[in-house]
Amino acid sequence: MTSKVFEFIDREKARQDKNVELIASENFVSENVMRAVGSCLTNKYSEGYPVVRESGNKGRYYGGCEIVNELEEYCCFLWKRVFDTDYHVNVQPHSGSSANLGAYMSVLKLGDTILAMDLNNGGHLTHGSAVNFSGKLFDMKFYNVNAQGYIDMEDVRRRALEYRPKLILAGASAYSRIIDFAAFSAIAKEVGAYFMVDMAHIAGLVAAGDHPSPFGLADIITTTTHKTLRGARGGMIFCRPELAKKVDSAVFPGTQGGPLQHVIAGKAVCAEEALTPEYKEYIHQVVKNCKAMCDEFLRMGYDVVTGGTDNHLFLLDLTATGLTGKAVQDELDKHGITLNKNCVPNETRSPQQTSGVRIGTAAMTTKGWKEADFVRVAGKIDSIIQEMRRSAGA
Repeated sequence: MTSKVFEFIDREKARQDKNVELIASENFVSENVMRAVGSCLTNKYSEGYPVVRESGNKGRYYGGCEIVNELEEYCCFLWKRVFDTDYHVNVQPHSGSSANLGAYMSVLKLGDTILAMDLNNGGHLTHGSAVNFSGKLFDMKFYNVNAQGYIDMEDVRRRALEYRPKLILAGASAYSRIIDFAAFSAIAKEVGAYFMVDMAHIAGLVAAGDHPSPFGLADIITTTTHKTLRGARGGMIFCRPELAKKVDSAVFPGTQGGPLQHVIAGKAVCAEEALTPEYKEYIHQVVKNCKAMCDEFLRMGYDVVTGGTDNHLFLLDLTATGLTGKAVQDELDKHGITLNKNCVPNETRSPQQTSGVRIGTAAMTTKGWKEADFVRVAGKIDSIIQEMRRSAGA
């Protein structure tokens, strides 16, 4: 019997093949990653961990794990090489959100204070949003960006001294500039806080040397394995070796059950690919493409948050156009261009409408796009926005 499910998959495959994909958190994985994730490893339960020295764990709770033990240890070995680190790594988190939950629970108690970037200013849902577990379980305080949209390090220090958080978090889902991890680390040391970095968006740039590394500065580092790393959807936690047992216990049995060994296999393939010279050249091109596209929007007179970009994404502030991010997102969808609405600093609209859109270049760079391609599509987006304004009488 033919399953209707595969009709949906075929339709989605056609959409991805046809559309211009500009969502900053999306990418296109290799055939090898898909082969791994779609493999027989999905059949295997493996609660627990391979026996590794730094966490002192007790092994698996199921039999038949000899091969997946080797696989998971190989995956961990590769990711340490990718980031040239001696940090402990846990590759079991099912997502970036799961990784952040595990990281928090490893060193915090419920109600402890975390200082992080607000969602409206570029942070992530798991960085303290009131509707998320992070905002419900912990006492969240937020630092600000300045009038230009840059992280205000003086404000970070002032609030750290005021609130004395147990943990200071750096990282974002919609921030286009270099993050000064060294400055954050110094502030965390000054107030006796753990320093955590969520590098989910920029992990590929860190791996390729296009963004400063948090390793050696942060106590705990979380990331996804998709986005700029271009791998299977999932999460990871890195930590200083002395925190390994706390982190591993927080993931299993603290917040998860059995790991997904087929996804861990996809993460391992991703790491193999990230170690190649071709991957580093890809990331260099992602950054060049993003700057070229961002510069074209600036040339056309658009307001870009922070006035530019240092990484794989940028934000258009549409306030001056009179259009909402939601309206622009929906209209571009009709033209085969996919991006997402996004709040801008000092947002006045609801998260369902927003005053901005977020644009990223990682996915289309995977398809081989260069600077001229992104400049061309920026012009197309502009023509659609201008037609929207004319229709609205703006």
